[in-house]
Amino acid sequence: MGDLLLVRHGETEWSRSGRHTGWTDVPLTEHGREEARRLMPLIRSHRIGAAFVSPLRRARETAELIGLHEVPDVAVDTDLREWDYGGYEGVTTVEIQRERPGWFLFTDGVAPGPPDHPGESPEQVGRRADRMLAKADAALAQTEGAVVLVAHGHFLRVLTARWLGLPAADGALFQLATGAVCRLGTEHGRPVIAGWNVRPGP
Repeated sequence: MGDLLLVRHGETEWSRSGRHTGWTDVPLTEHGREEARRLMPLIRSHRIGAAFVSPLRRARETAELIGLHEVPDVAVDTDLREWDYGGYEGVTTVEIQRERPGWFLFTDGVAPGPPDHPGESPEQVGRRADRMLAKADAALAQTEGAVVLVAHGHFLRVLTARWLGLPAADGALFQLATGAVCRLGTEHGRPVIAGWNVRPGP
């Protein structure tokens, strides 16, 4: 069975300024597009059997720039969307902590948002990650190559925690930069992190 490759999208204006970016469909910056292009050799060093991409523009653009349009089996999947930050959409951690000193996303969750984006708890994001991992496992079982997931920082951190059998809140342990690749695999039948936060050199 192949590995699971996680790709966080390239930089956006909101990621650069630290604003929580859930459903807001912001595009990549030019620097973000360059981050994505530079990942192509890393992706092409693997045999890719299938790929899943978040429906948000920043992820879809990253997928295109890393060459996934050449992969026959690519699916856009809403389970890969970023954490629904509810009332904290577009707000920075510094701004939130002025109102809630010591606030931490992975343990405290978010403030309620509008009806169409009410916010998600860490546990809800974890359940969504579990669904995504089940789909990825099924794809891995049907191909000899790797499966690529192109998505978002906080969601991929939760997904990694769940891959390892850890609570969703333990996604806090895994820092993940924009335009980075991670590799999840197994050793002696047990889930492991085989590579983390890999970015091309200068």
